[in-house]
Amino acid sequence: MQFKDLQLHKPILRALAEKNYQNPTLIQERAIPLIFEGHDLIASAQTGTGKTAAYALPMLQRLFTNPDTIKKSKKIRALIVCPTRELAIQIEESFAAYSTHTHLATGVVFGGASTDPQKQLLKKGVDILIATPGRLLDLHKQDLVNLSYIETLVLDEADLMLDMGFIDDVKKIERLCTREKQTLLFSATMPYKVTELAKTILNTPKKINVAANNTTATGVYQVLYYTPKPNKIELCLHLLRKTINQEAKIIIFRRTKYGVDKLESSLIKNGFKVCGIHGDKSQSARQTALNDFKKGEATILIATDVAARGIDIEAIDAVINFDIPHIAETYIHRIGRTGRAGKTGMAYSFCSADEKNYIKTIERAILQNITVEEEHPYPLAPNAKPEVHKKKGSKYKKGRKSEASKKKKKRWY
Repeated sequence: MQFKDLQLHKPILRALAEKNYQNPTLIQERAIPLIFEGHDLIASAQTGTGKTAAYALPMLQRLFTNPDTIKKSKKIRALIVCPTRELAIQIEESFAAYSTHTHLATGVVFGGASTDPQKQLLKKGVDILIATPGRLLDLHKQDLVNLSYIETLVLDEADLMLDMGFIDDVKKIERLCTREKQTLLFSATMPYKVTELAKTILNTPKKINVAANNTTATGVYQVLYYTPKPNKIELCLHLLRKTINQEAKIIIFRRTKYGVDKLESSLIKNGFKVCGIHGDKSQSARQTALNDFKKGEATILIATDVAARGIDIEAIDAVINFDIPHIAETYIHRIGRTGRAGKTGMAYSFCSADEKNYIKTIERAILQNITVEEEHPYPLAPNAKPEVHKKKGSKYKKGRKSEASKKKKKRWY
């Protein structure tokens, strides 16, 4: 099938041709006709499957053929809500590319940045708005966003939005939109809370599932290293120097923001071209890091799962799981970033004694054993036990105060 077989108009086909897109992906092939027919939709699709175009193309076509969108006083007719700033920017870039030969105006608003440019954008008027939940509601409270004309509402990366605690915001945004709207929900996974949300806000939706939840990409070779937790940085440096190609494009996943910063600092000191992203970094710093990585000015990107979610970066040669995720689907998402489009990729995982149970869970989910590499300088002892960090107790008995605190205490009598 080609895009022209999906009955897309010439301006949109021209924009797709300029990006060298000729054949729709599976999610696009299934979703676009259903969206054209006006159905609500719940779709399970992971990053890299082409889901943004799956809802963007039919949405643009509908607005393009609507005479109301030609008017100078533009009203927001389509709204895409997503969990992170990076994803919002990426979606807006896609919409801008696909709509380049139309009269449609797109805009993006998100937290962590000045509201003034966003207010100016909204005053000029946009047809399509991409937003993170918090900033959208803030601007709505200031009467800068009117959702009374929404024809299509998209909830992208719904599972992550709910994990981040946005469920009440999402429900409120949905209520602020018109009742007659078409609602499209896209999610990498379909946990119970996502299906329950879908029941409350979607109207007899059609369902599409193109996410291989429990399978890993065939082009990804997985290797497991058992190593003590204190030796993980040394093992990482060993791999980067001895095993992985110096020009390879690598994503390293860490569980915490502190872990990202610590590893980024260590690798920079050792002469590697590194950048890191996590939620506590400013929007400009995160965007600069992503741009540096995409341009090749940095060859290693260190990220938390939340910061990297939904961001589609091409031609990743290797993924390193510095910390083993405790959820198997997270592991599958991580390593699925390499070995795409018929290419091969490597996935390296560092497992300490207290992460062994996570590996068992992952192997059960992917229905295969991960190859263990035993020949490396920092092996884990076979009988190594998980580290237990005990807090040092007070030298005073429970409920008893020190002599100093007794002297300082002022009595009212």
